Amino acid sequence: MGPLAGFKIIELAGIGPGPFCGMMLSDMGAEVIRIERLSGADQAPKDVLARNRRSLALDLKSPAGVEAVMKLVESADALFEGFRPGVTERLGLGPEDCMARNPKLVYGRMTGWGQDGPMAHAAGHDINYIGLAGALHAIGRPGERPVPPLNLVGDFGGGGMLLAFGMVCGLLEAQKSGRGQVIDAAMVDGTAALMAMFFSFAAGGSFSDQRGTNLLDGGAHFYDTYETSDGKHICIGSIEPQFYALLVEKAELDPERFAAQMDAGRWPELKAELQAVFKTRTQSEWCDIMEGSDVCFAPVLSLYEAPEHPHNKARNSFVEIDGVMQQSPAPRFSRTQPQISHGARIPGEDTHAVLRDYGFSSDEIDTLVADGVIAAGGA
Repeated sequence: MGPLAGFKIIELAGIGPGPFCGMMLSDMGAEVIRIERLSGADQAPKDVLARNRRSLALDLKSPAGVEAVMKLVESADALFEGFRPGVTERLGLGPEDCMARNPKLVYGRMTGWGQDGPMAHAAGHDINYIGLAGALHAIGRPGERPVPPLNLVGDFGGGGMLLAFGMVCGLLEAQKSGRGQVIDAAMVDGTAALMAMFFSFAAGGSFSDQRGTNLLDGGAHFYDTYETSDGKHICIGSIEPQFYALLVEKAELDPERFAAQMDAGRWPELKAELQAVFKTRTQSEWCDIMEGSDVCFAPVLSLYEAPEHPHNKARNSFVEIDGVMQQSPAPRFSRTQPQISHGARIPGEDTHAVLRDYGFSSDEIDTLVADGVIAAGGA
């Protein structure tokens, strides 16, 4: 049982960062119930973000559907949603509505721009939020366009994980105060938080606005990716002097030419030499030379290669659930070990079972079916 075992959390299902938050919380042992639209899929989705939760599907636009959610709220510890500001209020499921029924409820809100501000009601995606927060501008090669880092920074690091952290903070505080509160998790805020170190660099005069020219953005020859002779890539991060010296040794570089490690004016020419050196061997050959040493080296593996690497296999960093390869729960705990009980459910698969577990009688469930609030059948 994970460290959040015993907590009951309601997830008003959305996309991207909301489900990621739900995955993080349920991986840690919380009972998270996904409330989804009444119209579901014909087969179980292969959605890693939806693992570990039961699925309840109902019509949130009907008063009976809203009241059903409210009955769940009464015995829940938390609820989170990822709609635009004001949507849950219009449904009758806003923070004031829910906390009137359960004053101890922690109510999480996941948005891109936040609950207020001049852009709060505008549409957007990860790329927009990290653009406004100053992160996107810093990512890319010199003289080229900024490069979107997948949607890792806004949706997941600055969004879903921020909300999960906020929810746990809220739950801890509620245990002391006996009162709930609203968590306003905005991806633009979370992305700005992730940029903390670079604001420090800028304040100290050691960060350039010209992307691809800094220590950690690929500007330095000792912190970058390199192509190997077989068309694959490796990455090095030999920042500390002793690690850099080991890189020079193992790559058989000229110690005198590579002595001025921190002379940024020489980084481009030294990088060109390293590019030529790393193209003389395959990725596997460079692994034989450097992997496991203090060079700060790793092969650049694809999504399909990473689960097969010996280190990842030894740590069970990846696991296959219902035929879907995916990451194992993280972080790890010495005593309350997180686990994956099942993959994603068919939307609404657990509707009847969830309602029974939360105190609905057979007659009440039959009435909801008859009124079209929930589907017939199901577990």
